[in-house]
Amino acid sequence: MTTEIKIQQARADMSGETRRRVFSGIQPSGDVQLGNYLGAIKGWADRQAEKENFFCIVDLHALTTPQDPDELRHQTRSLAAMLFAAGLDPDKSTIFIQSHVTAHAEGCWLLNCVTPVGWLERMTQFKEKADNQERVSTGLLDYPVLMAGDIILYDAHEVPVGEDQRQHVELARDIAQRFNRIYGDTFVVPEAVIPEIGGRVMGLNDPSVKMSKSFSHIRGHAVRLLDEPDEIDRSIKRAVTDNENEIRFSDDPERAGVNNLLGIYKVITDKTEAEVESDFADARGYGDLKKRVAEVVIEALTPIRERYNRLMGDVEELDRLLERGADQARAVADPKLDEVKHRMGLILPGRKG
Repeated sequence: MTTEIKIQQARADMSGETRRRVFSGIQPSGDVQLGNYLGAIKGWADRQAEKENFFCIVDLHALTTPQDPDELRHQTRSLAAMLFAAGLDPDKSTIFIQSHVTAHAEGCWLLNCVTPVGWLERMTQFKEKADNQERVSTGLLDYPVLMAGDIILYDAHEVPVGEDQRQHVELARDIAQRFNRIYGDTFVVPEAVIPEIGGRVMGLNDPSVKMSKSFSHIRGHAVRLLDEPDEIDRSIKRAVTDNENEIRFSDDPERAGVNNLLGIYKVITDKTEAEVESDFADARGYGDLKKRVAEVVIEALTPIRERYNRLMGDVEELDRLLERGADQARAVADPKLDEVKHRMGLILPGRKG
């Protein structure tokens, strides 16, 4: 297939002749926990037949902080196995490792050349991380440009993210729009999609902070997807509540712990708030609440843990699935990269003009 035909196909995709595209990325660091699953992965799996989805394990992003090489390789495969185990289907979605598609790194350089450095210096996450480090790598500063490339190389219309990543998607929009102004209509301008349900699962030990992989090592903070049932039960039974002993949803920040437990139950069971409150109408207190939440969490996570263990026991099959995903991703990203190069004045191999 010639470069011109590939570009024409990419432009046809962009014009709306295919389903809307979704791009999501997740770093291979820390233990995947209930907040990741309910806030992102479960929704990805539940809705993957609705649109054209690209789910990327962003190992290049992980390099912005020091990594043990062997641990990074293990974490990357572990996360891939977890995504497949949690319901991402390679027949319905493209699941791949970022570094296996070289267009991401190459596209980042091209986008660097149209991105003002001031845009990067204003990024909130960069400023927060830079304040905690004696020396800041170029990669940490440039992280948002690579993320922008991840998204717009696929002409993604939607980017499901937590509220903390909204600014990065806004930057991707700015970069896409700036490139389009300079070089002509090239990229779809993506939109951040903040999940309404399950988008923000809070820490069990402190419901004022988001449940995070960064804190999953703290006892009682999170339920990890690989925790055994006894550990899940213990974690939820230690969850912070309040003195009201009233099991209902509330916007009162003093009742954030109970609201968090009810929210977890709601997302896992796919029930409405009214249905959840009805389920607990006969409960005798927060002990019953925690017991039932633990039961539905254990029921949901047990088959995921079992599928994960099977996949991690067959690395050849896991790598085969990832290579399949990389081939599918390259079929989209490489023609887009060629189009970007051509528009910027670079000579493409085998092409005149």
